[in-house]
Order: sequence, then structure tokens, then C-alpha cells
Amino acid sequence: MAGITLKNIYKVYPGDVTAVHDFNLEIEDKEFIILVGPSGCGKSTTLRMIAGLEEITTGELYIGDRLVNDVAPKDRDIAMVFQNYALYPHMSVYKNMAFALKLRKEPKDVIDRKVKEAAKILDIEHLLQRKPKALSGGQRQRVALGRAMVRNPAVFLLDEPLSNLDAKLRTSMRMEISKLHKRLGTTFVYVTHDQVEAMTMGDRIVVMKDGFIQQVDTPQNLYDSPCNLFVAGFIGTPQMNFIDAVIEKTASGFAAKFGDTLIPFLPGKIADDVISSYEGKEITVGIRPEHLHAEEVYMDQATTATIDVDVDLAELMGAEIYLYCVWNGVNLIATIPPRTNPRPGEKFKLAIDCAKIHLFDKETQRVIS
Repeated sequence: MAGITLKNIYKVYPGDVTAVHDFNLEIEDKEFIILVGPSGCGKSTTLRMIAGLEEITTGELYIGDRLVNDVAPKDRDIAMVFQNYALYPHMSVYKNMAFALKLRKEPKDVIDRKVKEAAKILDIEHLLQRKPKALSGGQRQRVALGRAMVRNPAVFLLDEPLSNLDAKLRTSMRMEISKLHKRLGTTFVYVTHDQVEAMTMGDRIVVMKDGFIQQVDTPQNLYDSPCNLFVAGFIGTPQMNFIDAVIEKTASGFAAKFGDTLIPFLPGKIADDVISSYEGKEITVGIRPEHLHAEEVYMDQATTATIDVDVDLAELMGAEIYLYCVWNGVNLIATIPPRTNPRPGEKFKLAIDCAKIHLFDKETQRVIS
């Protein structure tokens, strides 16, 4: 098994296009780390550099204690699972899984044992004689995982492996991959653009944008304490609401004023010497949809500011409603209980949970609190 160290990694393509900027990360042995971000952020390029499929322009990459910048992919003790499965169509499942072991000239009995052990773990024993075209998407993905498993690599690299599956299969395969990681005790590096996958699977998440690391942290810390506006908007479903408001000092302390509404900052939420430097200035207030409550079902009036919104649309999601509404010209989304039953065109009262708001500097987009 092995950890991975990336030191000052850059990837520059011809035409002076920099895909990855000064990437620094320590991935611990047996850790499940997720690289997440929008298309074009550099996450797949970073994974391919770890695999050896892309040349590193500058910087150092270590797998374990070994510098591998100039080591061929086949000698890095890694296995990669691709988005399109990359199975040989003319070979059976058994032969696909055994192929890399045959290239290593492993004994036949060892190959047979490893393939059957992996097939049992992945519940594809009954598929070993089938060709890939006779398999479903989920079954093909299991075969691709099995082909990687039999090599017993130090590091698994997975590049958006679930993006071709339907929603139900993605959910079940997320669970299967997480269980597989725990069972194998191997380092996993997983690339996705889906923040739900990132939040549910990773020990830590690396959020990327335009080739730069924005924040590296646990899923819960990313949700609770995003470091900037981008991370706050990217992590969480539905996306965080953002409102531009002016900081005012009141008799009871500081508050953010938007329209005629004051959103008070609770004692201890932010140091007075920090927020006082923003007095009279505009900042961005972030409020997650789950922290906008239907007022009649939210009892803790001491920590809230109430607002009247105009309902645009109410989407019933079963256990909750996604309420799309407008407040002083700003579009908001709230998640509220289905029994509230708001109707488009109506006025509706929401309570902002002031203990859960986020404040961002409008110019730097960095978090204030």
C-alpha cells in the first residue's frame, strides 16, 4: 500500500495553456480522496499525471517514497478505472479480468484464484463467461473494478466511473465502491464532477476550479465551513443562496441589512473587530436552502429573521418541497416540509436561521466568518 505526494505540480499544454497550477497535496496511505469540480477544472488531468498518462510539466510526484515522474505507468503499481469501462469486447469477463495477470506471466492457478476471488467480492461470479455486450452498465463497471482488483495495486485511480450509469445504479455503485475501499484497505483517488458522490464517498475532498485547489477538507467541514464563495456554491444540494447586503451596527450588535430586513449576527458568530471593518460596506451573505424554514413550523424565534417572499414554484420532492421564491428581487430556494403547501403567486413567510449564515468578502470572495 502507499500514500501519494504531489509537490508544486504544474501541467502546461502547448500554447501556454496551464491546466493545473501549483498543485500540492498529501494523500495518506489507505485514504479515499476525491477530486471534484466543474468540467475543465483540471481534476482528470491531475489523475492522469498520477497514472503516468500525462507528463508533468514541473513539480514532483511520489507514490510511497519513490519519485515517479519518469516511471512508466505499468511500473507505478497503480490501477485505473475509466468512465467508459475500457473492456475488451471480444473477451469474456473472465479473460478481461485475467488479462493483466497473463501479461505478468502469473501461474494459471494464481490467475484463476485471483479472478474468482474478485468476482465473488463484486457478485459477478455468474457473469464470468459472458462478453461485455451482454452486460448492463452496472455489471460492466463491476468488471472494470474487478480487473483493477486482481492486480492488487498500491493505488486505485477512478476517473468518473459512475457517470454513464442511471441515477439508481449510481446510488448503489457508490455504496459498493465505498465498501470495496474498506475491504481492500487501498489508497483510492476518485475524480467526479458530482458533489453528491464526493460528499458521500470521500474521507477528504479536494475542490478544484480553473486548475487551482480551492479547499481540501472532510465533507462535513466543506459543508459547514466553506473557505470561499465558489466552494460554498458548489457543495450542497440545492445550491446555497447568495444575497448582497450592507453591514450595519445596531443597538444589539452587527447585522446585515437587505431591503428593510436586518439579519442579525448572533453573539460569538464573528468577532466584532473583524466585522467592524466592514461597517457600511456591502458583503455577500450565504444561506443554505435547508436553513430557510417555513416560519410556522420553526419555533426558535430567538435565532431567526423572518422575511416575506413571493412564491414562484413549489417542487414536491416527497419528504420535502423545493420552494423557488423571490425576495426583494433576489431569487431564493428553500427546502420546507410538504404540509406547508405554498402556491405559486402567493406570499409566504420564511425564517432565516441566523446561526447558520455565511459571510463573504464581496471583492475577494473569501469567507469572513
